[in-house]
Amino acid sequence: QVQLVESGGALVQAGGSLRLSCAASGRTFYYYAMAWFRQAPGKEREFVAAISWSGRKTYYTDSVKGRFTISRDSAKNTAYLQMNSLKPEDTAVYYCAARGPVTAEDVPYKIYEYGNWGQGTQVNVSS
Repeated sequence: QVQLVESGGALVQAGGSLRLSCAASGRTFYYYAMAWFRQAPGKEREFVAAISWSGRKTYYTDSVKGRFTISRDSAKNTAYLQMNSLKPEDTAVYYCAARGPVTAEDVPYKIYEYGNWGQGTQVNVSS
């Protein structure tokens, strides 16, 4: 098991940027696929982005392609979500998730594929 702690959520104006961080501890972070999900009020949790254990593969939901970038720094046991050109519809609680240890260069995007979750960080985008 890994423990995950998100940070970086804030209130930002539409068009602005934020970078979310997900700090991992408890087990080696290296062989874990990482992902970001989000949940808006009254809606189900949805996939945002995923990155393979090596960082060589990434996958995004269509609504954030070209605006969000997922990355990881295994030396720091941290994953990131750089969010640019934010829109009011990006408002949600953002959750970090980890799946592992893995050997394949998978980028899972289903909630049930992840067994480790953080507590979430709130992102509010005003119009």
